[in-house]
Amino acid sequence: MKQALQLKVSQQLTLTPQLQQSIKLLQLSTLDLQAEVERFLLDNPLLERGDEPRDSDAPTEAAEARETTESEAADSRDDSAGELLDWGAGSRHGGDDDYDPMLNVPCPVSLREHLLAQLGEIALPRRDEAIVRLLIEELDDDGYLPQSLDELASHLPLELQLESDELAVGLALLQQFDPAGVGARTLAESLQLQLQRLPAAEPGHALALAIVREHLALLGGRDYAKLKKLLACNDAELRAAQALIARLNPHPATGFNHGDVHYVIPDISVRKLRGRWVAELNRSAVPRLRVNQLYERMLADSRGQGGEMSARLQEARWLVKNIQQRFDTILKVAEAIVERQQLFFEQGEVAMRPLILRDIAEELGLHESTVSRSTSQKYLLCSRGLFELKYFFGSSLETESGDECSATAIKAHIRSMIEGENRAKPLSDSALADALAKQGIQVARRTVAKYREAMQIPAVNLRKAL
Repeated sequence: MKQALQLKVSQQLTLTPQLQQSIKLLQLSTLDLQAEVERFLLDNPLLERGDEPRDSDAPTEAAEARETTESEAADSRDDSAGELLDWGAGSRHGGDDDYDPMLNVPCPVSLREHLLAQLGEIALPRRDEAIVRLLIEELDDDGYLPQSLDELASHLPLELQLESDELAVGLALLQQFDPAGVGARTLAESLQLQLQRLPAAEPGHALALAIVREHLALLGGRDYAKLKKLLACNDAELRAAQALIARLNPHPATGFNHGDVHYVIPDISVRKLRGRWVAELNRSAVPRLRVNQLYERMLADSRGQGGEMSARLQEARWLVKNIQQRFDTILKVAEAIVERQQLFFEQGEVAMRPLILRDIAEELGLHESTVSRSTSQKYLLCSRGLFELKYFFGSSLETESGDECSATAIKAHIRSMIEGENRAKPLSDSALADALAKQGIQVARRTVAKYREAMQIPAVNLRKAL
């Protein structure tokens, strides 16, 4: 075997710890960033919260406008002071300095809590109460019982010794609880339970019951001709039954807290300034951190003898710098997006311009991955609502004039046309494509179908009404 030495030259990109941290912080949502900051504050004694900025240190246009508004409001406060005092004197909490208005905010109640509260208000034998309580625990988030009583009985521990008949009695009790339709095993059963709570004199009541019991699939398929034949009714009678069913709730647990509420903090706000829409950083979302100056001076005097504390000092400096850089990058990207999407903020989705990550990356001299991290889980608040920054990016299609139209704008056109269609003669995908072509937007029928399905709009046969 012949052995030889070879010299090989290669290049390899190494990410420094500071750069790794910068990338990590950029991809975090603002809520996750706050949690990360709390972890650093607990772990690093050289890191502390900074003071809130004073208006005198950093005057802003918003502050000046606020001062003007306050001075204008001062005169009106004098005139209305008497009314306010009279109102306060008559209020139950008028003189209570300890009163907390947040105590009046209702606490969200789960479906389980709501049902258990009703169970506690009725007198039942202990065994029946235990059965109803068991059934409540088996309900899904929509208020349905997802398994049959036989399946439920077979999965119970042997020591409970419950039969399907006992479970059926308990279920009948549960189905009398509020909200109507709770405890059903199918959609048809839930709708039937809700109809049984309504007065029998309601127009279309008997026909609606017959439909949900036996012909719900035909109603869902808009097969009105077959329904009228099977039920021996006319258009007016079927229309009344359909209207009654439409008032029912297919998700009985709607409105109850399921414990999966997600909160979002906007990183950017958009307002109109001198005729242009501009992006501004939400300063309240920026963590205010600083390095502890006392420790910093002590380490400076130690002349490199700080050891572990010197490393913590460097870590604290990196974090403060990287957080500032994170928000600077998000603001730069948001400013570029807002500048390109001026018409969206004026007219809405129909005016959305086509935009891809590369456009912003090239304009700002950033990598596409940096733009992607800066727009994912970062939110913009404007007069039209709250939007994730990546919402403003999308594919484009060429118009008849040679210009480009964004997919978001095309979807908005499709949705608008469907909302304004004649429900007796809804527009097919081909008709929608033809209507778009008349506006200079050439789109294939299958593309219209894809966009319609993405917006969860039913097909033409499912949108037809009597």
